[in-house]
Amino acid sequence: MEGNKPLIHNKRRNKIRLHHEGTNTLILTGLVWVVVCGLSWNFRDILGWFGYLLIAVFTIVYCVLVNFFRCPIRMFQGPTNKTVVAPADGHVVVIEEVDENEYFHDRRLMVSIFMSLTNVHANWIPCEGTVVKVAHQSGNFMKAYLPKASTENERSMVVIRTPHGVEVMARQIAGAMARRIVTYAKEGDECFIDDHMGFIKLGSRVDVYLPLGTEVKVKMGQATVGDETIIAELK
Repeated sequence: MEGNKPLIHNKRRNKIRLHHEGTNTLILTGLVWVVVCGLSWNFRDILGWFGYLLIAVFTIVYCVLVNFFRCPIRMFQGPTNKTVVAPADGHVVVIEEVDENEYFHDRRLMVSIFMSLTNVHANWIPCEGTVVKVAHQSGNFMKAYLPKASTENERSMVVIRTPHGVEVMARQIAGAMARRIVTYAKEGDECFIDDHMGFIKLGSRVDVYLPLGTEVKVKMGQATVGDETIIAELK
């Protein structure tokens, strides 16, 4: 974890880089793209319209991958005390009370954010405190927006205890296309809003489990921006 970081100038904050998790994927697919486009162009007289189609398709696929591995530089602009921010870009698909039986073993308020292929897939720490639990659970790869995906899909939990003694869980969940969940948080780490929590490759969701009575600041279907949108205020 990077620790507490000073505020940075807005000009730098708006810059976008590519996430290091995509380096090998982009290099390999980039080489394939160059080869396919080069051959298609050299043999365009033979391939005709099909050669141009190949160039267009592979170019679009590569652009989608580049878009997927974006990693915006963001700094939360506001008070962090008792604030819970969105851990991911996407849309709110669930706001409800649920039984959480893997760690808390009680009723919790769950806010779920679904990430499509067009969203940034970097994940941020949702609140400040100390990481008290990190665990990975193997599972299925059903569509991430389904309710049972929270407990049956491959997932990774990060539990944070705030300075006020409140525990918040963020659960990274693999989707139908996701095949790798990366979690950077380690037990015992101090963590801060603006820190990266991890990365999920190719479509997924993040669930945040909050104590009952927490004031939710988002609505169903609302778009979220990771590390910027306030999703809740802890009591």
